[in-house]
Amino acid sequence: MSGNNSGAHQQGPAARQAAMAEQVLADGSATAAELAERFGVSLMTIHRDLDELERQGIVRKFRGGVTAQPSGVFESNVQYRLKTMRAEKAAVAEHALRSIEPGMAIMLDDSTSTLEIARHLRHGGTTPLTVVTNFLEAINLLADQRGIHLMALGGDYDPLHSSFLGVSCVEAVEQLRVDVCFTSTSAVHGGYAYHQEQHIVSVKRAMLDAAARNVLLIDHTKLARVALHRVVPLSRYDLLLVDDGASAEALRDLDEHKVPYEICATRGTKGSDDRAGTT
Repeated sequence: MSGNNSGAHQQGPAARQAAMAEQVLADGSATAAELAERFGVSLMTIHRDLDELERQGIVRKFRGGVTAQPSGVFESNVQYRLKTMRAEKAAVAEHALRSIEPGMAIMLDDSTSTLEIARHLRHGGTTPLTVVTNFLEAINLLADQRGIHLMALGGDYDPLHSSFLGVSCVEAVEQLRVDVCFTSTSAVHGGYAYHQEQHIVSVKRAMLDAAARNVLLIDHTKLARVALHRVVPLSRYDLLLVDDGASAEALRDLDEHKVPYEICATRGTKGSDDRAGTT
């Protein structure tokens, strides 16, 4: 990696950390040595910067470097998730539109998988429609869309997820009843959906309870994976949608647990991004 960044040596800590975060979110990971060369500072300074980025929840450190990719206890920053598995998420979302009819009330969680549904709805066609969501990205997409009655769920704003969470969000969800709720999650295995973060889990559970029908959207990289917290048994979902990259072994696991699922054909380049497990 080249160290010929003319402005890197003059950057203050905040600007350097912002540029560093942008690079790691784009590349997925980097070593401390690469970053030290790139930004023209000492390894000690790099580690201080990475400690701060980790404190903010943007990245996580490992021996010798840093990554934006998820683990069983760490969900990726939303800006990283927006870049990953895009073709697969789009395919699953397009399939999910078959569950939406004019006049319905639907709920979308704060996943980048369900954000693709909002992208489709922005182009019209399925109206009138009531859309309930806690995801700021989806709110921004649909705020000026004619024919859509948008209900934004309040709560504590979490910039790492670009969504509203917490007790007040759960209480707001509990006051509603929608026709269909579309959610995603970080991992699916052994008849359960999993997620890394408890405060996300509580909102997802409330959303499932508030819907007459629940649809789970996942890309194939989430199959045969686990995370720290069980969300719910897969039996809580009426339908699981997954792209056509799913392995036969992963699908057998769904069959064994009698999970109703449909496979969604991916258009264009398969495997648009190999970095896995992002919602």
